[in-house]
Amino acid sequence: MGATQSTAVWDLPTRVVHWALAILVVAAWLTADGPTMQVHRVIGYVILGLVVFRLYWGVAGGSTARFSDFLRGPSAVIAHLRGSGPARFGHNPLGALSVVLLLALLVSQVGLGLFAVDVDGMESGPLARFVSYGAGRQAAEWHELNFRALQAAIVLHLLAIAWYALVKRRNLVGPMITGRDPSPGLEGGLTPAPLWRLALGVVLAAGVAVLVAQSG
Repeated sequence: MGATQSTAVWDLPTRVVHWALAILVVAAWLTADGPTMQVHRVIGYVILGLVVFRLYWGVAGGSTARFSDFLRGPSAVIAHLRGSGPARFGHNPLGALSVVLLLALLVSQVGLGLFAVDVDGMESGPLARFVSYGAGRQAAEWHELNFRALQAAIVLHLLAIAWYALVKRRNLVGPMITGRDPSPGLEGGLTPAPLWRLALGVVLAAGVAVLVAQSG
């Protein structure tokens, strides 16, 4: 019996950012109150850098990480739901909407946290000095509400992964760990980005995170 064939689907930067965000969002949740607020703030800076990198990588990264590769119009989403769309490696049209939603919620979560102020004014985001106390409190309230929305989006994301595993008999977690997908009959695959683009993205993301951290 021959070895199972697999196709390269996810590049290393995409996988590292994916799992790092998954871990850090949980860590941010667990450190959001009390004496661990300083840790929460540092985690927020790291998440900011990762989100900046992922947005950059969505334009300049490997082919399957690019928004132009997986974002499709309503007709493609409907065709996918009907089971009539093309079967491709990477994000399907419905999964693409999940990616965009999660990224949008992460952007707003970090952005609101940068301006948030607690009730007594003792803890605040690094950019809170640029807004009034009232605006900072509003940002803090929205920061909490946005996190509830982020939690709901994550639950939906996990349910979709479970549905694919149980109903479609397709493992979506394995390829996000190994970078390769053994699923037969699918189109496409990964075309890696050159290393200089990766280096540029790392410098850009780290620069933004450090700049914001030092502004406080």
